[in-house]
Amino acid sequence: MIATSAPARPAPVTSRPGLAAARLLRLELRHNAMLWMMPVAVALFWVTAERKIMATPPLWSLRAAGLQPDAVLAFASPVAGAAAWMGSRESRRRTTDLVNITARPWPVRLLTTWAATTCWALVGYLFCVAVVYGVTAQQATWGGPLWWPAVVAGASLPALTALGFAAGTLVRSRFTAPLVTIAAFFVLGLSTQLITGSQSYWQISPVVAAPWDIGPDPGAGTFYAYQADLPIAQVMFLTGLTVAVLGALALPTGAGARSLRRSAVAATTTGLLVAGTAVALAGTGRLDAHGMIAIPALHDAASDRPLRYTPVCSHTAIPVCLNPAYASYLPATEAALAPTLDQLAGLPGAPARISQAAVTYQQGRGNSVGFGLAGRQISGMPPVFHLLLPVELPGPAITTSEVAAQLRSVTGPSIVASVTGDNPGASQAQHAVTTALLMAARVVPPHLPAGGTPTAGNGVAGPPPWAGAGGEPYVGAAPGSPAYAAARRFAALPAAVRRAWLTQHLAALRAGRISLGQLP
Repeated sequence: MIATSAPARPAPVTSRPGLAAARLLRLELRHNAMLWMMPVAVALFWVTAERKIMATPPLWSLRAAGLQPDAVLAFASPVAGAAAWMGSRESRRRTTDLVNITARPWPVRLLTTWAATTCWALVGYLFCVAVVYGVTAQQATWGGPLWWPAVVAGASLPALTALGFAAGTLVRSRFTAPLVTIAAFFVLGLSTQLITGSQSYWQISPVVAAPWDIGPDPGAGTFYAYQADLPIAQVMFLTGLTVAVLGALALPTGAGARSLRRSAVAATTTGLLVAGTAVALAGTGRLDAHGMIAIPALHDAASDRPLRYTPVCSHTAIPVCLNPAYASYLPATEAALAPTLDQLAGLPGAPARISQAAVTYQQGRGNSVGFGLAGRQISGMPPVFHLLLPVELPGPAITTSEVAAQLRSVTGPSIVASVTGDNPGASQAQHAVTTALLMAARVVPPHLPAGGTPTAGNGVAGPPPWAGAGGEPYVGAAPGSPAYAAARRFAALPAAVRRAWLTQHLAALRAGRISLGQLP
């Protein structure tokens, strides 16, 4: 018998791992539940967030700060629910034993499914960002996009899909996906309830885009550079959380080769360390003077310098100059202040210019925040009156007509009082002249009510509604008083006579040397 040897079998031809992974990802993209939930997430964002964001003034700081929490809450439920549904797919279809004999390890298959779910979630989110930022770019008069809030919201989606996917994989039930959908919204929505003051670990939540006590700051990225301290910590937390959750999926025995499990242990440990570090950093944040959160370990001192800009100015008797980001408010500001400025132009001590200033903030006890104008209301030579627009102050959004009304009835009297020296300790003659000039400008002056120091609501303490930009109350002459009668008499004089008297006696009036009987 002649022994013969069988021909050697050729080695199997295997494709490159990268191509195989790409084909698997393409297959998962075509059969992923997030593909069908993406229109739902976009529609939910459009209904709950888009209108609210676009209703704010066209300032990059407001639009970006509104986009971050609204996008996270709008996408949270659809994204987490779809991920949980995909995570429980093998157990629901009873194909676990069948797919376990495939060449791909179980963690690799799970990672591919998670990646496909995340990709579709990011596609829908980027579409919403492109629309919001595209419209804002056409409406904004100055500045550019603030990307950090958009990055934080985008980084929350992989974390949400990882958590939802892990829940669907570990809790194999048809009720897992609905419960995860509900829990994702309420956990994120209620995460802000434990924030107290500016130093709070809970500010690591991705729905926090600005100091939670005051809300979005219109001056962020407008008068001063946008502080990326808190967004950096949030991205660190979300990235670490995502890596830790995905690594934990490969930890169970039998999930893959020993080397794969060692890699999973390293990924989980690293992710937890990064996430924990980010939480610790967020707890050291403090409210800075410009209304943003500064974290000492991440803070760049160069961002504390004011941004340079060329102001836009009105053609009133005394020019009113605003930050170019607020150029859309210049016509309303000009119309509101022009009658008052006409009464003051050319008088000794009258401001040479009305210049917009930034709001300054100070953290108080608990959740209280004080705000106001840094420095003196009038400074420089020639003197400049520093103006705070009502839209800069914390509180609900107001319309352009409401801005004009507040400027006419609040800022106008404050400018006049700064020229006459009117304040709670001024003479009756000063009260009378201030009121007379407002009467001549057809401005109805407010009056200081009796009582204590007011607050602006929600624990935010600031100038009362009858105060000027510097927080100093305008007093004027009370109706029915001798000073009010003198004001009416002085306002009835011809404009030329009134101006001539003020030009000659305004310095003495400011010094308190003019009595009520000396008024013409």
